[in-house]
Amino acid sequence: MDFLDRLFSTASPLILASTGALLTELAGVLGIFVEGFMSAGAFFGWLIAGWTGSPLCGITAAAAAAGLAGWALARGVRKTHANPYIAALAVNIAAGGVTNTLSALIFGTKGVLRNPGFTIPGRIHIPLVENLPGLGPLVSGRSPAVYFSWITVIAAAFFLGYTPWGARLRASGLSAEAVKERGIRPGLYWEQSWAAAAFLAAAAGALLCFQVGAYTPGGVAGRGWISLAAVYLGFRRVGGVFIAALVFALAERVSQSLQGLGGLPATVMLGLPHALALLLYVVSRWIGKRRPLACGTNSNTA
Repeated sequence: MDFLDRLFSTASPLILASTGALLTELAGVLGIFVEGFMSAGAFFGWLIAGWTGSPLCGITAAAAAAGLAGWALARGVRKTHANPYIAALAVNIAAGGVTNTLSALIFGTKGVLRNPGFTIPGRIHIPLVENLPGLGPLVSGRSPAVYFSWITVIAAAFFLGYTPWGARLRASGLSAEAVKERGIRPGLYWEQSWAAAAFLAAAAGALLCFQVGAYTPGGVAGRGWISLAAVYLGFRRVGGVFIAALVFALAERVSQSLQGLGGLPATVMLGLPHALALLLYVVSRWIGKRRPLACGTNSNTA
């Protein structure tokens, strides 16, 4: 169970960021800004938690501000007809510079920021399910980050699969012109998906920071890009994205374990999750292209 606890804890930021990225992909415009908002969420979540003495306030404030920024970015891109991918990439580039500058101005350093004294919550026990055979030990006694990621996945699956909002968001991504003819404004769903993705990415970055116990510049370490790969590895489905995040988390745990054994350079071990992301992305795309043939689709009748 200790292994599962570490695996779920490692996967929780990836699950959040990947779920947000999935929403943008289904809405038709993939939000590649996830890495940038994760970095910003880590810094501002740590900063606000230090000011207020509450990690919950830090995460909530950082995520809410990021959600508003994500919505404003999408609205600005839509109104100015700018390239959404260039604009999202600019967020990734700007995040590092902004956080380093503010860190130097506020704390006098661009390096690691230690815990200024607030308490990071531990595990949460659920008495109602704790004694259930099999399920109790698996579900109860996890960290708040794990429960938050699970709730996010369940909520995303429900809204995408069982609500008019989810149906319209997916329809907007499939054919914007078709939904316009039905009086639906696909741009609004694009904006909402970017706001949700920025919110979840910032929350993921802040949770990652609290898991480590300190703010470290560059501590996101490419997890935002991995979360984008998880969208396609999971075949653009909520359940698939959840499993993909667990796979990448497992690769990260394995690479950390191998570092302690020695024998291979640390850079090779640190690059293992990213190499796995690239490999699995290629495999998933190959499977996705072959799937219509396996189902017997006739191209002449498409």
